Amino acid sequence: MKRVQGNPDVALLECTNPVRKKWRVRWDMSTDETGTTSYMEEEFNHKPSEEEIKSIISGWINSQTESRILSGYRYEGKMVWLSSENQFNYKAAYDLAVQTTGATLPVTFKFGDDDNPEYVTFETLETLTDFYTGAMRFIQKMLLDGWNAKDAIDLELYRVN
Repeated sequence: MKRVQGNPDVALLECTNPVRKKWRVRWDMSTDETGTTSYMEEEFNHKPSEEEIKSIISGWINSQTESRILSGYRYEGKMVWLSSENQFNYKAAYDLAVQTTGATLPVTFKFGDDDNPEYVTFETLETLTDFYTGAMRFIQKMLLDGWNAKDAIDLELYRVN
């Protein structure tokens, strides 16, 4: 699977070589301000079934969703790396702070990336709650966006005779 540039009127499902039975499936069509059209494309050595088409597009949506969750959240302008391990650590620190009415504070987290680390210290339960609930809302929104994108896959657009 790769992102390619091409004709904005290209077919979403096309047999590109009948002799070799090469088929291409395309999705995520977008045209930028210069008029350049790009899209994701996957080649098959047979005419893909609707299930295969849906599976490849859904898998791509899942990976895009995971990528957005991992590095798309910002807290006070700082990039927050939401790996599974970090999500667990943020939850543990938040839960402990709530259970102890803030007695475990302050707590410091490293935001940004390895080249540009930014350390943020949460002194109060209120600021930690703001950070943690914001991160959870962000994750839920990204998941919902992904589910909606998968639900919006229109297989009718991939039907050819």
